[in-house]
Amino acid sequence: MAVRRVQLYDTTLRDGTQQEGMVLTVQDKLAVARRLDALGVAFIEGGWPGAVPKDTEFFQRARTELELENAQLAAFGATRRPGGVAATDPQLQALLASGAPVITVVAKTDVRHVERALRTSLAENLAMISSTVRHLVHAGRRVFVDAEHYFDGHRVNRAYAHECVRAAAEAGADAVVLCDTNGGSLPDQVHAVVADTLAQTGAPLGIHCHDDTGCAVANSLAAVDAGAVHVQGTAHGYGERCGNANLFTLAADLVLKRDVTVLPVPRLAGMADTARAISELTGHPVRRADPYVGTSAFTHKAGLHASALRVDPDLYQHIDPAVVGNRMRTLVSDMGGRSSVELKARELGYTVAAGSESVARASARVKELENKGYSFESADASFELLLRDVLFGDGADRQPFTVESWRVTVEQCSGDAVTEACVRLRVPGGAPVVAVGEGSGPVNALDRALHQALDTLFPALAGLELTDYQVRIPTGERGSGAPARVLATFVDGRRRWSTVGVDENLTTASWHALLDAFRYTLRDSTGPVLSPAQDRRAEPALFPSGG
Repeated sequence: MAVRRVQLYDTTLRDGTQQEGMVLTVQDKLAVARRLDALGVAFIEGGWPGAVPKDTEFFQRARTELELENAQLAAFGATRRPGGVAATDPQLQALLASGAPVITVVAKTDVRHVERALRTSLAENLAMISSTVRHLVHAGRRVFVDAEHYFDGHRVNRAYAHECVRAAAEAGADAVVLCDTNGGSLPDQVHAVVADTLAQTGAPLGIHCHDDTGCAVANSLAAVDAGAVHVQGTAHGYGERCGNANLFTLAADLVLKRDVTVLPVPRLAGMADTARAISELTGHPVRRADPYVGTSAFTHKAGLHASALRVDPDLYQHIDPAVVGNRMRTLVSDMGGRSSVELKARELGYTVAAGSESVARASARVKELENKGYSFESADASFELLLRDVLFGDGADRQPFTVESWRVTVEQCSGDAVTEACVRLRVPGGAPVVAVGEGSGPVNALDRALHQALDTLFPALAGLELTDYQVRIPTGERGSGAPARVLATFVDGRRRWSTVGVDENLTTASWHALLDAFRYTLRDSTGPVLSPAQDRRAEPALFPSGG
């Protein structure tokens, strides 16, 4: 198949921000734009200057704060007003004043919208399209026209929809973007309409799809197959209602499955990182199951899969995950068996022999704990500790610290309840360490107490931070005495990982997850940093303030 070149146009900063709960500052938008540019996106739509004050500020700041290497900024707006003159239209003046080298204008192409929403004649709407595009092109701008509600308009009045496309193309538009604004089309319908429009007009066509039928990416691919030379999407498919075509999925599909160049192939290696970064900037997490960039995109659980993957990873993966900056993961569970344990061990950097006794013992231990309510699928840190115990005998005598006792008390004073945790620990070669922590609840208090006791002895713990805490009751269990499973997520300044704890007592389950986190951080520790006063031969034992 011959390689085709198609323009990739991102509208995250405009159409994507219409998603419910999506609020970006100008600083956020600048940061997202930098990420998209680094990925290699050709066009980045920054917003609607003149209509939205924040977007006006974005373009003003972009002139001095945004140095783009690959992309061109596009300003979004609408055609001139009915009965007006393009040269004096305030909104078109604002678009030109933005300084954006590319301007995208939305135009009506459905006769019902022209007559009922614009309340003007079909002839005047065509004049609005033509005069607007000519004015902007004459001003030295590259122009795209978003043909709004095109697929609905084509169904209602095919001839008029074609006239709108011709008007834009003949006036100098680089591409006329056919918009499935309501998101109700299916791939065969999109292909037929794009092919018909191309045959009747000869205009360079683009595609902009919404995901109301769950087909936005498939519809976009169908449009490219029918001859579209310009595709639009948003990061993670952000957008109002059900969202837009997912830019990451669409780009990877086109490059890897269709040999259509919308991004340089080497840039794909930064896609997963770009997806995560934009997710953090927007505050909307990446779906684990997102194609190509999600953490579950190349994750395997079933034993049959794991056995085959051990022989050849390509047997159950449609591409090498590294091509898009992702990686293969193996979930450890009683479903996966020994093959999953072996693959997971290798993924974590441990050398294990196929069918070895160590793998068998680790697999048996996993099944035993899962029968008690544990789940290691999302708790790599806890699994690694279990694996090390099997491989190296990391029992109590090899732990960086041991627990002698701990307790949590909650006291209701005159106002809020006060939670206090007290821990008594011992480190190899040291005296007992007692520390107290107060917090907003048992988990917070225990976390603070552990830090109070250990941070001075193990400086590596200073950056350890609990960022997420989830509680589940294993399926089939009922009542307040059912075992609770706690999944705790941490960051240590370099990466993010999770631990798991299970017990009928929720606080105890949380304690187990916390202990795993501290021990995981210290898994390669050479030992505590002891002062003379902390040596076990010294008296008295260390009692931090409050202990």
